[in-house]
Amino acid sequence: MRKGFRLLLWALVGILLSVAIACGGNSPELEFWTMQLQPKFTEYFNSAIAEFEANHSEVEVRWIDVPWDAMESKILSAVSAKNAPDVVNLNPNFASQLATRKAWLDLETKLTPNQKQDYLPKIWQASTLDGKSFGIPWYLTTTITIYNQERLTEAGIEQPPATYAELAQVAREVKEKTGKYAFFATVVPGDSAEVLESLVQMGVQLLDGEGNAGFNTPEGIAAFQYWVDLYQQELLPKEVLTQGHRRAIELYQAGETALLSSGAQFWQAIETNAPDIAKVSASAPQITGKTGKKNVAVMNLVIPRDTDKADAAVEFALFVTNTPNQLAFAKEASVLPSTQDAVAQLIEELEAKEETTAMETALKVSAEQLSSAEVLVPAMKNLDVLQKIIYENLQGAMLGKKTVEQAVSDAAQEWGEMG
Repeated sequence: MRKGFRLLLWALVGILLSVAIACGGNSPELEFWTMQLQPKFTEYFNSAIAEFEANHSEVEVRWIDVPWDAMESKILSAVSAKNAPDVVNLNPNFASQLATRKAWLDLETKLTPNQKQDYLPKIWQASTLDGKSFGIPWYLTTTITIYNQERLTEAGIEQPPATYAELAQVAREVKEKTGKYAFFATVVPGDSAEVLESLVQMGVQLLDGEGNAGFNTPEGIAAFQYWVDLYQQELLPKEVLTQGHRRAIELYQAGETALLSSGAQFWQAIETNAPDIAKVSASAPQITGKTGKKNVAVMNLVIPRDTDKADAAVEFALFVTNTPNQLAFAKEASVLPSTQDAVAQLIEELEAKEETTAMETALKVSAEQLSSAEVLVPAMKNLDVLQKIIYENLQGAMLGKKTVEQAVSDAAQEWGEMG
């Protein structure tokens, strides 16, 4: 009798465990990683997550915010250990490095053409590799030119430069008439890609269709020569060889440069750190080359291939990046959305305002560039290595250690040796 009771008891325990496991299976926990968005946007995300969970009672979202400089190492470790989060906030350039290892879910199998068409076409292409989509676009920034009106007036310049050819002339006039530099553009490997992108804007093809160096051309030599001339004519600060984009911001805020190429979101920092400079500053479209191309920086959401909650992860990523949520986050963070409807609504709202703040004006300039903006350096394997090779050889030419032609040739050879 006791034996029968024990068997019945264990059977009941087994049933209860099965029910508990089944219930747990119906309430999966989605792990969502973002990059350095807490605490400023904690309220926004808590509200958005609560809305998603209210409409998806079978899903719970666990949000983890990772410091910017820790994300790459943490996600690499997590992917290698096969315990990556279900949805991750990255940028296409880094995400593409793992896409070459097939780390991300192939979204071609999960999304319809209509769903993809909600996003700006050129922006969607930034998260594709070999014709396959590995990420969903989220928020964007385009570079604008923030300029010191007083400094340009002192140099007798009425309008900020729109092209690199005009920039070279402005650099000479500002230096001659004010003794200061017009701008700062770093060539430190591993820092800003501004100079690398400028080559594309000047008509240089970085790589050919087979991944070989495409910049050992007259256009590539001319682009290298442009930056070498500016440096050797002392129209660029010496620190461009040793300090990154942060130095460009510092110099502008100190009134030591007339121009700053940066995102609209930096207006807030200038107003806080250098209110006197902010008062005499204005926003203009970004400087470009003969191609007229303008850059855009993309943040996306990717889903690890090994997730066991792929459908829920895709649904959550689409929710975070839908038009209402993109528009709300763009206003909250002073960035740009990546759905076509959200961009149109943002511009319309800014144009309808009778008075705009400096930040809003900058955001409008930034948004209006999206029609001609693209990721100038698309996702590719070893992009960081390509930038390092080009920058190091460019530095060599700037310092007079090699001719411009030799620098371009050496860079092409080094890239070729990468195999």
